[in-house]
Amino acid sequence: MFGGDEKLESIYKEVTDRNPGEAEFHQAVGEVLSSLSPVFAKYPEFCDYKIIERLCEPDRQIIFRVLWEDEKGELHINRGFRVQFNNALGPYKGGLRFHPSVYLGTVKFLGFEQIFKNALTGMPLGGAKGGSDFDPHGKTDREIMNFCRRFMTELYQYLGDETDVPAGDIGVGSREIGYLFGQYKRLTHRFEAGVITGKRLNWGGSKVRTEATGYGLVYLMDEMLKDHKKSFDGMKVTISGSGNVAIYAAEKVIQLGGKVIAMSDSNGVIHDESGINVETIKQIKEVERKRIKEYAKFHETAAYYDGGNIWKIETDIALPCATENEITGRDAETLVKNGVIAVGEGANMPTTFEGIKVFLDAGILFAPAKAANAGGVATSALEMVQNGRHDVWTFEYTDKRLKEIMKDIYKNCSGTAEEYGKPGNLIMGANVAAFIKVATAMVDQGIV
Repeated sequence: MFGGDEKLESIYKEVTDRNPGEAEFHQAVGEVLSSLSPVFAKYPEFCDYKIIERLCEPDRQIIFRVLWEDEKGELHINRGFRVQFNNALGPYKGGLRFHPSVYLGTVKFLGFEQIFKNALTGMPLGGAKGGSDFDPHGKTDREIMNFCRRFMTELYQYLGDETDVPAGDIGVGSREIGYLFGQYKRLTHRFEAGVITGKRLNWGGSKVRTEATGYGLVYLMDEMLKDHKKSFDGMKVTISGSGNVAIYAAEKVIQLGGKVIAMSDSNGVIHDESGINVETIKQIKEVERKRIKEYAKFHETAAYYDGGNIWKIETDIALPCATENEITGRDAETLVKNGVIAVGEGANMPTTFEGIKVFLDAGILFAPAKAANAGGVATSALEMVQNGRHDVWTFEYTDKRLKEIMKDIYKNCSGTAEEYGKPGNLIMGANVAAFIKVATAMVDQGIV
């Protein structure tokens, strides 16, 4: 994994031994470390300052009990997390995830990735992540409000617009953000809009925030395709998931002339060779909050596969936008065999080590998550700017800023990969560019 670099091997072993049972965190650390051998040859001071070791140990890990009451008066106990990883570039920034699968290892993997993703945006943001094993599914609005109030009561003292700024993630949308902010305001007696992002538009939210991660993914992919004399025009595109990222990636792909032929949710896959109708998907998932199988009732050309594997469908471009490790080595082999030319990660770490190796060995264009799905946090940073100025920007202006940021991320990653002898390898480029930016700031600030 580390090309025989004994120093990196030793650090990785130390991290895994120190954090047992946190497989996702181990994977995220290993993926970054695998790119850094030439960096330490060029910048030996990073070794002296133990930059990697410091980055792998969060500044602060906050774990707390969340006791809340349902509408029947029954008490429930969940566990809450906030891991503040690194603030060398700015205040801690990262989303909150509410899902039964959340545990400390999940939050640490996401927070570690967030350090580098935020660095690539060019905005002054540190890295953090948080969440709870609370499941919003099937809960009433009042029950979700009760949970969010208790969650924020335990967390608020660690937050601030220049300290730590959470946002949404899986299970945390504008409804949850509203309840969380309302309790923060109640406890602090301050309308500190910049303390949280993903707000609704009528009280400090940013236009394009809903679309941001999906649009940003496609903007970066479009730059990568153009760099290789290709485009979305006429391409068949497969997008896993059907949440915000997937829906708005599909919308932007179609605007650029591509044809989205398959989408999915945790129950199954919709396949429509004539092209997915995104407005139908929006109605089913955003308005009616139903399963994606409903799509086939409205479109005769569509087929639904219960429990199907979306990566078996022949496609030109694959955009994994669902969850971590959804593309295995075998899935990657199937995609390559079926003629895929490009893969862009809209979700966090959706491709396994084995899958990434298959794509790179086959010469497939590959955009890693820390670059490709940075559009969400980039637009969150733009929301913070607007809040700080007490300003509101138009959709068009915010979208233009997002597109510029994603173009710059691609150029930075591509240029860095070429500089370090791996032209076209955006994994190498993203890891090295982000690491050097954070590491240099840490050296500048001394031992803190």
